[in-house]
Parts: sequence; C-alpha cells; structure tokens
Amino acid sequence: MSEDKMLEGKVALVTGAGRGVGAEIAKMMASRGAKIIVNDLGGEADGEGTDQMPAMETVKAIRESGGEAEANFDSVGDFSAAKGMVEQALDHYGRIDILVNNAGILRDVIFHKMTEEDWDAVINVHLKGSFNTSRAAATYFRKQESGVFVHMTSTSGLIGNFGQANYAAAKLGIVGLSKSLALDMSRFNVRSNIISPFAWSRMIGTIPINDEAQRERVEKLRAMTPDKVAVMATALCADTARNVTGQVFAVRNNEIFLMSQHRPLRGMHEGKGWTPESIVDHAFPALETMFYPLDRSADIFSWDPV
Repeated sequence: MSEDKMLEGKVALVTGAGRGVGAEIAKMMASRGAKIIVNDLGGEADGEGTDQMPAMETVKAIRESGGEAEANFDSVGDFSAAKGMVEQALDHYGRIDILVNNAGILRDVIFHKMTEEDWDAVINVHLKGSFNTSRAAATYFRKQESGVFVHMTSTSGLIGNFGQANYAAAKLGIVGLSKSLALDMSRFNVRSNIISPFAWSRMIGTIPINDEAQRERVEKLRAMTPDKVAVMATALCADTARNVTGQVFAVRNNEIFLMSQHRPLRGMHEGKGWTPESIVDHAFPALETMFYPLDRSADIFSWDPV
C-alpha cells in the first residue's frame, strides 16, 4: 500500500484543528489522501474569544500541499453547530468517514477554588462537545455502515494531576464515551478509539513555571511535537486497522503505549455477609496492598521521552 493512499477517498472532520495537535492531524490525514473539514473556533486556551485565522492557516497549508480542505469556525459545544459541521462535510465532499474529537480548553484551578463556570466551560467543550459531534456523525456512519471515531483523553484523567478536576473528569468521561461508541456501533462496522497525547501545545504552554523541576518538565514537553500524535490518529483511521476498536493509547514522542482499562484486581467474599465493621477490619486491610497511590502523570511516566 502506497503511503499517500492510506486515506484516499475518505472525508474527515477534525475539531480544534487550527493549532497544535489538531492542525497536525488534519495535515497528516490530508497528506494521506483525506479531504478535511478543519474546525476551530479560534478561542484562547481558556475558551474565550474567536479568531478565524487558525483554521484558515491549516486549510491554507493543506491546499498548498495539494490537499483539499474547508474551514469551519463553530463551537463543538453547540449541538446544532456540531450537526452543521458534519453537514458541511456532506455538502462539500458527499460523505463523512472520520471524526477526530480534538477541540479543548483549560481552566486549571485547585478544586476548592473552582467555580461553576470553570467546570461548565471545560465539560461543555471536551465532553459535551465530543458527544455533540459524535452524535451528528453517528447517523451517517450507521447509514453507510462504516466510520471511525478518534477522541483525545489525557493522563490527567487516566492517572491524575493537580488543579485539573474539570479537565480530568471530562477526559475520563470521553474514555467512557469512546468505549460506548465502540460497543453500540460495532454492528455497523464503526470503530472508536482514544489517544492520550503527550505533546507541546498552547494548552500545555499555560503550565506555570514555579521552580527548576517544573521548568525541566516543560522543556521535556516542548520536545514532544504534535506530529507524533498525528501519526497515531491517522493510522487508527486506516481500513487496514479495522480490527482496532475500543482501545486507549498514549503517544509520547516516539513511544506508543496501550493503556489499561478498568478490570477487577482482587476480590473478597464473606459468606455471612459484610458489615461496615468487618469491611474496615478485614476487607480493607486485605485489599490495601493493591490500592493505587495518589500518583500524578509525571510519577508514572517518570523517564525522559524517547
């Protein structure tokens, strides 16, 4: 198979594709033959404001490389607008084959200072936005009995991080969404997978640098370019990856990880039934060796990216 034909004839909607990971995914997929709807509201990292330039710059780059792309400037948080993104693909290119849910914002704050607006804004873009676009695409995926969803999660949700309760909850929710899509739509030959990207982006650029350790961490992140994530996203959408669905991957520079999913670790049985006291006295101590510590992403991925 020629590498430039991997996605030939496919049409992809990539959200948040004006910058960073989303832009690289859109350009990579276009380089492999896909026609692209480049969605980007053009807001700041916290979701405020609008700017059409980021989406147009990605479209320009794709066209200058010989690909086909159209821009969309709407918000994934709006159900009707999300439907319109899919309809735009149908109007311009006659079909929709791939949906990449990449759009996102950050409102990082320690939990006891988090406002309702901080919570709602992040959930609306990440989790509800992923539902909105997925629901719009699902109708057509079902009708044509084919289609691929690719979503973005984060180790902030999979493992943990400080000051990101809204973001972590949204990103872990998307894992559940992806698995549900994989289950519900498998009968229609529709696949759904999720990527946890390690890559420098303007959202990562909002991390405050308060000490030397934090500076070193940020410099390591800066070295992990978004194009490495684009390679995985593109591969997941190939027809030759038809057996890959319901999985969670992490991409860290040149490393690819298959992430675990929730399964029982250890169980205990009490024939007479448990009481609160017996759980405290017997169950918790027996299970404690398998308890997860309060790890953060950096505790688990403790080595330099390679």
